[in-house]
Amino acid sequence: MNYLEEAKLKYENLKHKKDVLILSIESSCDETSIALVKNGREVLANIVSSQIDIHKLYGGVVPEIASRNHIKNISGVLKEALAVSGKTLQEIDAVAVTYGAGLMGALLVGVNFAKTLAYSLRVPLIAVSHVHGHIGANYISYAELEPPFMCLMVSGGHTAIIDVKDYCSFNLIGSTVDDSVGECFDKVARVLGLSYPGGPNIDRLAKQGQNTIKFNYKAPLKDSFNFSFSGLKTAVVNFVHNKEQKGETFSKEDLACSFQELVTDELCIKTMKACKELGQKKLVVAGGVGANSRLREKLQQYCDENGVKIFMPILKYCTDNAAMIGAIAYYYILADKGLADLTLTAKPTVGI
Repeated sequence: MNYLEEAKLKYENLKHKKDVLILSIESSCDETSIALVKNGREVLANIVSSQIDIHKLYGGVVPEIASRNHIKNISGVLKEALAVSGKTLQEIDAVAVTYGAGLMGALLVGVNFAKTLAYSLRVPLIAVSHVHGHIGANYISYAELEPPFMCLMVSGGHTAIIDVKDYCSFNLIGSTVDDSVGECFDKVARVLGLSYPGGPNIDRLAKQGQNTIKFNYKAPLKDSFNFSFSGLKTAVVNFVHNKEQKGETFSKEDLACSFQELVTDELCIKTMKACKELGQKKLVVAGGVGANSRLREKLQQYCDENGVKIFMPILKYCTDNAAMIGAIAYYYILADKGLADLTLTAKPTVGI
């Protein structure tokens, strides 16, 4: 029996196995992460090796440097994950890996490592969408959470409202037509002279300011569930440049606060509108921008006012990590989805 035949047989048997232990790999951007997750909910280990301090020197992620550091770190991360979990490779039932979306070179490191590991262990290889992984982070944080629910996806590369009908059934309600909200935060942070990553620094600065600055900006797409943040980014950049050219000062704290209020207003208003129109009474937040304190506070207020129960992953599962990949991979298996062969390759973009 060749590897693929053996993997298919084991994959089918996993659907009926009481306990399924998945080793999952995430390398889509600048975190090298490996986790061991049991039955999609119990995290036995989740090791994340971050490259933030390296990329701060360049004001953002440099793809080639990210790829090199993934290669350098991934074997050590695997050893640490196994040690923390108390498990051996021989106990692994499947290997799951993020195959997209993300940086091509970074993804390829994780995908090729996963293929080699799955082949050597003779276990199924599960190809997982990074977007679905962020949704899966909530299954770790909330044992009671089950679909259906509405999801607000807010990350460095994605901004979307998704109607999650079942664990592996997704309907895109609206998405960004230009910049993602994470990109917008990073670009505004850069013009303010804040270091990478921009989102957390904007969040911290905004807490010291007031919502007093008015930009030459009107929120677009008011009658749509789609988002557009390019215009707001341009309005903030123009405001800063005009002040600098005139030799006038302004409060960076107030600018950060005013900018953040506009962003979170648009996210909250459209998400609540989607919940109402589709009759959803549960809202899940996913993605790195889900760690933004003002967004979490405001969404909680909107949900309380509209009778919607909100689920927000604990902060360590908001940003990229392998545990979320292992969580959703378990439900891929139950839904007969994601089984890959050794021709699997990375994809810089994937659909919902």
